[in-house]
Amino acid sequence: MRRPLRWLSRAAQRISAGFDRLPIRLRLAGVSALLTFVILCAFALAIGWITVHRIRADFNRQVITTATQLRSQLSIKIGPSTPGRGVTVVPPLADFASSADHAVIRIFTLGGRVVAQEPALAPFLGEPKARAATINGYRVISRAAPVRISGSDEPIGEVIVQYGRRVSATEATVARVELGLLVGVLAGTALAFFAGLAIARRAMAPIAELTSTAAEIARTRDPSRKVPQSGADDEVAVLARTLEGMLRELDAARSETESILARQRRFVADASHELRTPLTGVLANLELLADSLQGEQGEAARAALRSSQRMRRLVADLLLLARTDVGRVVSREPVDLGQVVVEAAAELGPVSSEHDIVLDARPAVVEASRDELHRLTINLLENALRHTPPGTRIRISTDCADGEATLVVQDNGPGVPPELASTLFERFVRGAGDSGGSFGLGLAIVKAVAQSHGGSVVLEPSEDGAGARFVVRLPARGRDAQEPKAAAAANGGDGASASMRAAPREAAARGP
Repeated sequence: MRRPLRWLSRAAQRISAGFDRLPIRLRLAGVSALLTFVILCAFALAIGWITVHRIRADFNRQVITTATQLRSQLSIKIGPSTPGRGVTVVPPLADFASSADHAVIRIFTLGGRVVAQEPALAPFLGEPKARAATINGYRVISRAAPVRISGSDEPIGEVIVQYGRRVSATEATVARVELGLLVGVLAGTALAFFAGLAIARRAMAPIAELTSTAAEIARTRDPSRKVPQSGADDEVAVLARTLEGMLRELDAARSETESILARQRRFVADASHELRTPLTGVLANLELLADSLQGEQGEAARAALRSSQRMRRLVADLLLLARTDVGRVVSREPVDLGQVVVEAAAELGPVSSEHDIVLDARPAVVEASRDELHRLTINLLENALRHTPPGTRIRISTDCADGEATLVVQDNGPGVPPELASTLFERFVRGAGDSGGSFGLGLAIVKAVAQSHGGSVVLEPSEDGAGARFVVRLPARGRDAQEPKAAAAANGGDGASASMRAAPREAAARGP
């Protein structure tokens, strides 16, 4: 007993879970249709039972009434010389057993012999019985009737008049009634379902409008937009007022946060700028002390000088990031990205002797700050040198096509760990194998510089599947973006000669 109950409970839970996953409009329409179906079924059962019972009762009453009337309306007479034979029935049986009524009349003697019938080929309806019964598709009832001798009105005995009427016409009427009720129930349920859908859609229209407005606010990130208000003071209106209040508070919180962040960025930028002057003085004094002092005092001065130099680099990095955060734009000029790459590679030549650096510096003129592009390139190269083992091949290339200048730094080292790829360009993020004493700001500066110049930097899969591939894309300078060959010629010839001149630059970049 428990197992079927457990199965029914699980089935009910699955049905309930599936119902809860349906949209609200379908659920409302489904519940409305289900209630209508139950009500119509109860109504149809009650009306159907009453109607069918009434139709069959009327039919039975008609059969009984007709059989009773035949007893009094028929005049059955026989000849005196041949009892039981030559039966005369007035009026004729055909008047009571028409083909339209599908009726059968038989007259039996008390011994059970048929002395008259209509129609002549009527089906057998069994022996005469006083009680009504259904035999071979006919409702049959029998009644006794007097028999007279021809020429006399005095009854001399009785015969049995059997009357039967086909029930198929009545059952067809019952079937039509039942079919009509069934169609009515189904049509009413379907009408309730679609009417429920229409009503639910109309009722859910304000919520759909709220959803659309919320999606638009999420897309534009503008919480100051107005939320549509419902005309009625109902739950939807309460929801709209709640959403509008929430958006106002979020807008106020965002404005306050932006104000705090703006003041913080200005503070960092101003503080970094102001720190440069005293740091310059400290570095000058420490350099003097490191040159003049000997022994432990000189070593202490040189250690302090190295720490101060690292502090100066950190301040410079923070100043650059703070400038990009507050949107300060430095003066810009046409700069050949290929030339910047050559200069950066030459600057890092003394510390890159254990790596194989290959240059493919094609002309790519951009409108930018030369110092910031130089810093971007230095950071990418230092990142490749710091995170790859000796002997790693580092390829640096620049190009200009379709109005876009690209800088690609690719190596065949161990690559970037997958767990670090998503946070690679965030600030103060350092790899597990970083032993170069970096601050974790190099790639963050690369991203900030690229974005401040209207470009981007991404980590792309390398062509051979090994190592790391950083791609910087910047908008090319207007004239050079349309005529890259002319820009190449302006730098000393066509593309082929520019590639040939990269060879001595490459040799210089390899360092000692």
